[in-house]
This record gives sequence, C-alpha cells and structure tokens, in this order.
Amino acid sequence: MVAATVPQQVAVVVGLGLIGGSLAAAMRAAGCAQHVRGYDLASSAREQALACGVVDAVAPTLEAALTGAAIVVVAVPTLAVECVFEAIRDHAPPGVLITDVASVKGSVLDAAQRVFGSLPPGLVPGHPIAGSERSGVGAARADLFRGHRVILTPHAQSSAAAVARMREIWELAGATVVCMDAGEHDRVLALTSHLPHVLAFTLVNVLSKQDASEEIFRFAAGGFRDFTRIASSDPVMWRDIALANRAALLGAIDLYAEGLAGLRAVVESADAAALHGAFLSAREARSRYLGTLSAPPSRPGEGE
Repeated sequence: MVAATVPQQVAVVVGLGLIGGSLAAAMRAAGCAQHVRGYDLASSAREQALACGVVDAVAPTLEAALTGAAIVVVAVPTLAVECVFEAIRDHAPPGVLITDVASVKGSVLDAAQRVFGSLPPGLVPGHPIAGSERSGVGAARADLFRGHRVILTPHAQSSAAAVARMREIWELAGATVVCMDAGEHDRVLALTSHLPHVLAFTLVNVLSKQDASEEIFRFAAGGFRDFTRIASSDPVMWRDIALANRAALLGAIDLYAEGLAGLRAVVESADAAALHGAFLSAREARSRYLGTLSAPPSRPGEGE
C-alpha cells in the first residue's frame, strides 16, 4: 500500500452500506482524512458504523454530515444520487471534492448537470468493481478493495487535482485505478455486469415458474449455482441500475438475443460442427482474456 500524502481533511461518506462503509474504513486505516464522518438514512446503520469503528463519527442529518466536508463519497442507490447532490449544493463548502460508487456513470453526470447547472471541477465519479457475499455496514472491511479495479470517469471539467486525489485515495485502499469515459464505462458494464445479472434473474424466474420447479432446483448442478448466484443480489439496487443504464442495457440484451437465436438455429439443425465451433470459440476467447479480468468478488455484492 502506498504512503498517504493526501491532506488531512474531513471526509464524509453518505450511505453506510457495504461499499460506503468499506471505503470509510479504508480511508480511516490509511489516514486519508483526519476525520471520517458517516451518514445513512437508517439510524441503525449509523449506530452500527460507529460501534464497529467504520467511521469516527456519524451525523443525525445529511445537512449536518456535510458541514465542513472536504471530500464527499456518495454511496447511495443510483437513482438517489441526485437528492444527495442537491444537499451537497446547498450545504457543503464550495470546492468540495465529490465522488460516488454507482454502477452507472452517465446518470450521475446527468444528475450533477441538473443540480449544479454545470459539472463541478471537484466531481470525479467512480465505480469500484468489488463486492462480498454479505451486505450492509456490518460486512464493511477496510481491505475490500485490495486487488480489485476501480474505474474513475472524470469529465472534461474535472480538475487534475481532484482526479489525482481520488486516484490516491483508491490506491491507498489497495485498488488498481483506471480512468475511462463515462459513456464507454456504461457500455462496457452493460455487457459485462448488467447483462449477466439480467440473465441470471431471468433464468431463475423462468425455471421457478415451471411445474417441476422443485425438482429442477433440487438437481441443479454446480454450473447452475455458479451462474445464478448473482440473482441473489439486491433487487432494489439492480432495478435502479437497469433503469439508469436503460439504453446500453437494451443494446446488450438485443446483442445477446441475436447470439442466442443463432445458437438456437444451430441446435435445431443438429449441426454438430457448427455447435462445436461455437463452444470452442467461446472457450478459447475466455482463456485468452482471462488474465485481463478483474479479481471477482466471492459472492454477489453491492459493487458488481
């Protein structure tokens, strides 16, 4: 882990779930801020975060949490980001550094544009590719991001200092940081994360509605469990992601549907050579790119 050089400041984490709580804990552990303050709508989450030592202090209201903040991490569901931006606009000091952990970046930039009138130089959206089989602040841990990638999507007006500071904070948390255009991020994540979740949810729904559903699930093999484990993810979070990244996700669904239709035609025609070729091509492609894949979370989590 690199040595901390960021200024000693007040960092505020809004949303004390697994990801927000883990980043708060990581910032505390690495000395990224002199004081890490937390806020969550649920008083139980605030109390647990304080009891577990995830934060130095909690605030009873969002307005109080933002007082004197130098860094604000927005770790709420995707469609709730805009409300937090409004509070930042009204109650945070000018020039505050703002980041988030949402899985969709275009909607974050759109929300910022609506709220602030123009994109703030201190806004550096981010997305950690990490998670856990557990959820909530009780599962938060300072090493959650170690060995995982974090994607930053700075906009044209993001200041170099803000981008550098957010890169440093994530690196102090043990993550590998890459920068990407927000639109490209949303297209890539629609294909690699959002589409697989939709497929898993759909497969489980389809099979659960069959007459022999109990028999189907009783004899499901390991491949079924591995593929559908992400259907155990938070439905509220994934509802928001699907809506926020609607256009890119629809394109990904259409692309997959086209591929599935092609494979169906090959199976229907009993073309063994074509079927073998399709499976072999997929296996070789996965082997070729396996080394570039980010370390996966062990179970479905908030950051997938």
